[in-house]
Amino acid sequence: MSLTKENTIIGFIGTGVMGKSMAGHLLKAGYRVAVYNRTKASAEDLVKAGAEWQDSIAELASSCNVVITMVGYPKDVEEVYLGANGILKNAKKGSHFVDMTTSSPDLAKKIYNEASVLGMYALDAPVSGGDVGAKEARLAIMVGGDEEVFNRILPVFNCLGKNVILQGSAGAGQYTKMCNQIVIASTMIGVCESMAYAQKAGLKPEVVLKSIETGAAASFSLSNLAPRMLANNFAPGFYVKHFIKDMTIALESAKQMGLLTPGLELAKTLYEKLAEGGEENSGTQALFKLYLEHN
Repeated sequence: MSLTKENTIIGFIGTGVMGKSMAGHLLKAGYRVAVYNRTKASAEDLVKAGAEWQDSIAELASSCNVVITMVGYPKDVEEVYLGANGILKNAKKGSHFVDMTTSSPDLAKKIYNEASVLGMYALDAPVSGGDVGAKEARLAIMVGGDEEVFNRILPVFNCLGKNVILQGSAGAGQYTKMCNQIVIASTMIGVCESMAYAQKAGLKPEVVLKSIETGAAASFSLSNLAPRMLANNFAPGFYVKHFIKDMTIALESAKQMGLLTPGLELAKTLYEKLAEGGEENSGTQALFKLYLEHN
């Protein structure tokens, strides 16, 4: 079974900070795109650009042969796919599903298995790159599932990202995303402490960045989020509340594997303190506020 632009109708569920840009790229690439979001207003720009609004998940699933989801939490993924009015109960045999939410590896495996029984195909494909990566179509896409299904969906992935890799069987994409989030968790602590240290030492942090962001300390967080911290720009490219969700998933799966992750545990504790202070809807760079409070 081949998928071409002519025979593919992509349904996109979740048009938030990242999903809106991603769906827009698919439209620009010439795909027919249908959209659904709990809040219709967030999809209005896409509809104006040519996307077809669907009034329910069931309606979208029954009218599309490829469905991409980019929602918030594992409970949302489970409801969207496995609920009474969800995708699996309303899609046609032969449909392809791609969950790009950062979610549970175990849930990804469950969706894959239930889809397979119904003669449908599922991939888990979480992404990294934040709002900037989504806007510029250069996301890193980590995929779990069957190779032949991955190859059929690859042209779609190529509209969204520049680094698209099949990591293994169902759930492998989510496990890989957890590796990504574990790195970010400790890195963000280091970036915040570095910028706080620069200020305390009487340096100009913006100038310090010019020296350290191209050396051994280089990272996405340092180059893209440290400037936002220093400009007091804490708007979300990725929400604090969603990062806490990701760290919770990573810690749970690490515990299942008997793996010690003290850096991840510390980061989660700090971010939970930040959220308790009213910053759950800020961007992850808002962690810097904790350091500002104590300096």
